[in-house]
Amino acid sequence: MIFKIADIFLQFIIYSFIGYFAEVIYCSYKQKKVVNRGFLFGPICPIYGVGSIAIVYCLKNFLDNLIMILILGMIITSAIEYYTSYIFEKIFHNKWWDYSNKPDNINGRICLSNSIYFGIGTLIVMYFINPVITNILGSLNDILALVISSVIMFIFIIDLIWSIIIAYNLKSRLIVAEELKEAKIKLIPKLFEKRYHDQLARIKFKSNRLIKNYPNLAKDLRKELNTVRKMVIDAKKK
Repeated sequence: MIFKIADIFLQFIIYSFIGYFAEVIYCSYKQKKVVNRGFLFGPICPIYGVGSIAIVYCLKNFLDNLIMILILGMIITSAIEYYTSYIFEKIFHNKWWDYSNKPDNINGRICLSNSIYFGIGTLIVMYFINPVITNILGSLNDILALVISSVIMFIFIIDLIWSIIIAYNLKSRLIVAEELKEAKIKLIPKLFEKRYHDQLARIKFKSNRLIKNYPNLAKDLRKELNTVRKMVIDAKKK
């Protein structure tokens, strides 16, 4: 059982790695510059790992039906993207991606064009990538696979914890920035600073990396975030 878990985890990491580079290449091409789209520090996007594991194990009995693989792949991956967006928004207080400007979107969380891309990606994974990965992992000694997966899992957990801390710090800044904007007291930041002194003083980590990776997080709060940054510095001095 433990060797099977190690094998699945290694598949998850490999697909997360592939997904990360696919996302970076796609976003860099669209924005005409290199874009890092990772939530974590390491070069992996866990959502792609989760999606790939889901389709590999849910669709393995449909390999003789290409259309079924395409349709179910679109449904499964789109559902994962939708609920990941929903959960992130509830936990971190903002949308990490937004497809509201694209046609046939659902609450800005998923859209038809992305779902089609995911369906095509499902075909590539099921018929080309997964057989190769399965053969590679199958050639590894069970003990070696367990050791490798254990080391990677330790690094992954540390990265995940640190990234969540940074994301929560960003959440605190966004909340204060939004209230600053809504209160319309930009001309009297000292009053606002006094009101939120304790909350500002608890902000310890810089979060510029996430704002750069996911511009939608603070697209309407640039000025307010700069004000919050100054208030954080003042609060720490006191």
